[in-house]
Amino acid sequence: MSLASAWSVALFGVDGVLVEIEADIGAGLPGLQLVGLPDAALSEARDRIRAAVLNSGESWPARRMTLALSPATLPKAGSGYDLALACALLAADRTMPAARLSGTALIGELALDGRLRPVRGVLPAVLAARRAGMRRVVVPTAALAEAALVDGVAVYGANRLCEVLAWFRDPCAELARPGPGRAASRTSVPDLADVLGQADARWAVEVAAAGGHHLLLTGPPGTGKTMLAQRMVGLLPALSPHEALEVTAIHSVAGLLAPDSPLLDMPPFVAPHHSSSVAALVGGGSGLARPGAVSRAHRGVLLLDEVAEFGPRSLDALRTPLEDGEVRLARRDGVVRYPARCQVVLAANPCPCAPPDDRDCVCAPGARRRYLGRLSGPLLDRVDLRVPMRPVITMDCGESDPEPTAAVRQRVVRAREAARARWDGCGWSTNAEVPGPALRTRFRLARAVTAPIESALHSGRLTARGADRCLRLAWTVADLAGREHPVAEDVAVALGLKDRSAAA
Repeated sequence: MSLASAWSVALFGVDGVLVEIEADIGAGLPGLQLVGLPDAALSEARDRIRAAVLNSGESWPARRMTLALSPATLPKAGSGYDLALACALLAADRTMPAARLSGTALIGELALDGRLRPVRGVLPAVLAARRAGMRRVVVPTAALAEAALVDGVAVYGANRLCEVLAWFRDPCAELARPGPGRAASRTSVPDLADVLGQADARWAVEVAAAGGHHLLLTGPPGTGKTMLAQRMVGLLPALSPHEALEVTAIHSVAGLLAPDSPLLDMPPFVAPHHSSSVAALVGGGSGLARPGAVSRAHRGVLLLDEVAEFGPRSLDALRTPLEDGEVRLARRDGVVRYPARCQVVLAANPCPCAPPDDRDCVCAPGARRRYLGRLSGPLLDRVDLRVPMRPVITMDCGESDPEPTAAVRQRVVRAREAARARWDGCGWSTNAEVPGPALRTRFRLARAVTAPIESALHSGRLTARGADRCLRLAWTVADLAGREHPVAEDVAVALGLKDRSAAA
């Protein structure tokens, strides 16, 4: 009897767990048994690795073989274990040195002819291997640029199983190493100067971008709601190295990375269709859930255009992500967590018929109420800014030189830097992340400053959650004005942005 082990990584969302793959070859009828809670794709690995080993010029052991994936109680899914399974089996057969497998994580799917195919989630898998103390990681060459984004671990790429086996057998053999890294190709973002008029809405977009707030734009079609939302992502600062790895890891699990330039260092923009299901918005799928649109937009902008056309169940599923900044999905094979700290922009027409001039509406009053009534009160209470937009009635809006994105972005970046410096010691980076209790106690404002919020609370026009969000907005308005603390005027502006009726 002979025994050997190799290492791979199991993914649960963007969290990875190191998996030990033990191979045992002993007496008995020839056959291969795979244990350790494999799913269907992993169970089929026995046929893939047998063909890959034989087509790589290696001999297949004609004895009883057992491959065990530990921890045994952890569900294993996918084909990314193929390379580790094959190497562990050949090491147990003593056709390659088992000692060299120590400290090396192996990730990749095997084709029948021995080629190595890339799999989803290479970046979070390499991050998990580094945390577990692995010194080396071998991945398919097609995923080498993605794996190389992780510092502190040696990354190697291979095209075929025979190359990996030769590297283990011969210390002088070499595998591919990462080349000079480069960021993802940056797509051009439309300029804010393209939007005709709508000074109030542009100011609201600037406030939302500066503080990381959620935004609702309502108005007739053609007023610029979608244009403003598309240009909002251009106002956001570039992602920090830590944030870029977070965003890239999510897109890696979703299988959306470009192979030659995988790093995403700019905030993402995601705009799902209004027919999207709950699973498409927040994540889902059989076994372990995949990330949805709200997670793919992490650290960026999620636009829900024609939001009143979305299903009520889909919209209400966004309540927790908007509040907590993450999605927790329980499925048959376990619970996965995906970050979802994005800025949500809701754009809606005032009624189903949506004429250019609201005076031409033919909808019954009940139909108008039901249309926007699809946006539940608890969902709207989590939206910081609500901005009605009016039709553009002239092509000359009095702006000879509309302010471009670059000029507005400078103010947004300065406001974000001020907020980061203020909250950095507390673990928050934007005003929208600050919990209400901290604003009401540790960073409490004078009673004279918060009097408008107190009045709105007393009259029932504002909830306690809404009051906290008004305080966050007030801090953002103050940051844009260059003030260290909000004044009464900032609170009044914030209250008007939160709800025009409450500010009345």
